[in-house]
Amino acid sequence: MGLDLFLGGFGLWSALYLVLDITIRVIAVIVVPRNRKPTAGTAWLMLIFIQPAVGMLIFLLIGNPKLPRKRRKIQEEINDAVKAGVEALPNQEHQPGAPTWFNSLVELNSNLGALPLLGGNTARLIPDYDGTIAEMTREIDTAVDYVHIEFYLVAYSDKTEEFFNAIGRAVARGVKVRVLFDHIATLRSPRYRQTKRRLNQVGAEWHMMLPVQPLRGKYQRPDLRNHRKLMIVDGRVGYMGSQNLVDRTYLKRGNLRRGLKWKDLMVRVVGPTVDALNVIFLSDWYAESGEIIALRLDMAEAVPEGTPDVLDCQVVPSGPGFDGENNLRLFLGLLYAAQKRIVITSPYFVPDESIMYAVTTAVQRGVPVDLFVSEEGDQAVVFHAQRSYYEELLKAGVRIFMYPAPYILHSKHFTIDDDVAVIGSSNMDMRSFGLNLEVSLLVRGASFVEEMRGIEDQYRAMSRELTLEEWERQPLRSTVLDNLARLTSALQ
Repeated sequence: MGLDLFLGGFGLWSALYLVLDITIRVIAVIVVPRNRKPTAGTAWLMLIFIQPAVGMLIFLLIGNPKLPRKRRKIQEEINDAVKAGVEALPNQEHQPGAPTWFNSLVELNSNLGALPLLGGNTARLIPDYDGTIAEMTREIDTAVDYVHIEFYLVAYSDKTEEFFNAIGRAVARGVKVRVLFDHIATLRSPRYRQTKRRLNQVGAEWHMMLPVQPLRGKYQRPDLRNHRKLMIVDGRVGYMGSQNLVDRTYLKRGNLRRGLKWKDLMVRVVGPTVDALNVIFLSDWYAESGEIIALRLDMAEAVPEGTPDVLDCQVVPSGPGFDGENNLRLFLGLLYAAQKRIVITSPYFVPDESIMYAVTTAVQRGVPVDLFVSEEGDQAVVFHAQRSYYEELLKAGVRIFMYPAPYILHSKHFTIDDDVAVIGSSNMDMRSFGLNLEVSLLVRGASFVEEMRGIEDQYRAMSRELTLEEWERQPLRSTVLDNLARLTSALQ
């Protein structure tokens, strides 16, 4: 009798489990693909069908690729304020001779990110990692009004100590210093508590970006991150690019054991575009602090008339606070517009189908494409996902150059033809397109592209070219790992 009851109970639990399993699968088919890319939807459904309960739990935790409605509302308010400010600006004078496609691309960026193309700028690339921190430190020492600092990762160490000291000197002079850093990225740094303590000691006002603190009512999908890197001093000079405010080893045991060092590229900008960079900072400041600081797009003066190498620049923000993937659309527009040459530098090249078609189509149109990546990766899953695209790229005719270990080529930029370039924080991967808050700078000017081509030539001289013959000798285990990592990269 007891055994019969046990078996009956077991049968009941089995039936309930079967009903739950079928229910999860049916709900997933209805909910998961809605307004989601087919690749992402397929990857999620595969996970849920293999492990229904676990897959659905993970989907509930990280399945929404957008910021909470309140945060998106803030972004809409900011865009409206920027558009109103842009309408009040005098007509911009831009450099003549733009490609026929350039103005439509600028309009696309303006519609997506609200910020206009601004003329009268100069820009200078800074390829030296420690030299970048030293130069920004010297710039803080010139501040008289404010310093705005925003980096994905901020870490106090021997390499950044003087930067923090400069903040303290600025605050002592009466300069307002505001600092933003990504919560999770900095939390994972070995010096997290020391960094916060040091910011308090030097008198900076600081906030964490996208904090994951559910007990304090601050929560969103935990892997949505603010990946931007920029600094503005007094509205007269700005820095932006790929480098974080951290020792180039990132101070992590694994990096130190392997001898890894980051290679980055930053740009120093003077002119009206500095105001546009400041709009990005003030937008993020408002989103995290609730404090509204007047948004102005008419404070920074154009460089003096007759200044050589004057540039037209457009700041393009992107991320889950926007309806569209602004950076992806910008990159696609440039890739399809190119007529002479495309050179891409991306440490994490994990493209979606649209980027792959654009890159391979460019080669088939007769436009040479060079891709610079690192020979060694710092993130295993991303590194293997990236490798899964090499065969298709090589067969299409893309030339792949691998920057040698122990350096991680972390720069993020690409050049189109003779006078158009993009530099910023955005990788060419699905995470940067859909999950990270990024900022890119579109630059038009032959002198700037020539300077960037010089950087690319340095990369080429240091790198070795990967051939299809070499790639086809990869062991089976590497192919399996690459393909598995590629599947996980689509979970957005």
